[in-house]
Amino acid sequence: MPISTQPTDCALPTEPRDYYHEDCPVLYALGKVDQKWKLPILWQIAGHHGLRYNELKRQVRGVTNTMLTKSLRELESDGLVSRHATSTVPPEVAYRLTLKGKQLLVTLQDLHQWGVTQLKQERRQQHAN
Repeated sequence: MPISTQPTDCALPTEPRDYYHEDCPVLYALGKVDQKWKLPILWQIAGHHGLRYNELKRQVRGVTNTMLTKSLRELESDGLVSRHATSTVPPEVAYRLTLKGKQLLVTLQDLHQWGVTQLKQERRQQHAN
C-alpha cells in the first residue's frame, strides 16, 4: 500500500482557513522554535551531542544568560531537550536532544539545506547584477 506524502490533516488548502484558530500542525511546530535563540541552541546541542551550560553559552554567541536559561527551560518543557545533572559537587549539568528533539532535527536539517541552496542562488544573482 503506497504511503501518502501529504498528511491528511494538513493537506494543501483549497478553501479559506483560519489557521490561528484551528489546529495547524505547521504553526504548532513553528511555535515550539519561534523564539530567536531556540534554533541556534538546538543546532548547537545536536552538533555536539549535548553540551554543558557554559559550553552552550560560548557556542551561541550573543545570547544572554537570561535568554539562554529561559530558552532551555522552554525547550525542556516542550520535550525537545533534556537536562542531565550529575551528583558531583559542584553539579555538572548537560543538555541533550530528546527523541522528540532528534525527530525535529531531521526537519531542521532539511530547512538548513534549503537555506544553503537559497543563499547560494541569491549570492549568484547579486554578483550577476
